[in-house]
Amino acid sequence: MESLDLHKITVRELNQFLHKELPGKGVKKLEILNPDGVHSIAAGMDTEVDIDIQGHGGYYVGGMNKHANITVHGNVGWGVAENMMSGTVRVKGFASSAAGASGHGGTLIIEGDTSLRCGISMKGIDIVVGGSIGNFSGFMAQAGRMVICGDAGDGLGDSMYEAVFYVRGNIKSLGADAQIEPMTDADYAAVQELLNRAGFKHDPKEFKRVAGAKKLYNWNADANQEY
Repeated sequence: MESLDLHKITVRELNQFLHKELPGKGVKKLEILNPDGVHSIAAGMDTEVDIDIQGHGGYYVGGMNKHANITVHGNVGWGVAENMMSGTVRVKGFASSAAGASGHGGTLIIEGDTSLRCGISMKGIDIVVGGSIGNFSGFMAQAGRMVICGDAGDGLGDSMYEAVFYVRGNIKSLGADAQIEPMTDADYAAVQELLNRAGFKHDPKEFKRVAGAKKLYNWNADANQEY
C-alpha cells in the first residue's frame, strides 16, 4: 500500500500524482495521511483504487469521483462527492452542506449526520445517511435514491423529479410537490440493498417512501403562482 503525506506534499501535488502517475503504477490501495481539513482531496479520480483518507477533509473531497472507492476516516466539509459519476465515497464521520450534490452515479455513504441540502439536484447517485439530514435536502433531485436512517429537516424533496427518498425517522416538513407514498415490495428490497451496501442494520419496514407528485412538470396558468 502506498502512503502520501499532506505534511510533505501539497494537495495540488497529491492530485497530480493521483491523476497522472497512479494509473500506470498498478497500485490498488493507498492512504493519505495528515489531511487536516484541506480542500479538494482526491477530486476528479478516474482510476479503480481504494483510497483511505486518515483524518478530516475540507470542501469537495472525492468530487467528480469516477471508479475510486474513497473512505474518509473523519468529517468532511461542503460538497463531498459533488458531481460523482461512479465508485464509492464513504465518510466515517459527519458531512457539511451539499453532500452528493449533482451526483450522476456511484454511492455516497455518510455514517453520521449531514447538514443542509444533502443530495440537491441528484442525477442518479445513491446516498445512504446513517444519521439525520438538514433542511432543503433533495431539492430538485432528478434521479437516484437516498436512504436516511435518522430524521429529515424542513423542505425535504422540494421540486423533486424522479428521485426516491426513504426516511426512517421524522420528517419536519416536505417541500413543494413532495409526498409520502405507500411502500411496495420493490421499495423494501431497494432499501435493504442500500442498507447492506452501507453496512447499516435497520429493518426496511421502518422506512417511509417520499417521491414527487409530478404536479410541477407542466406550467399551470390557473395556479396564480401558488403551488
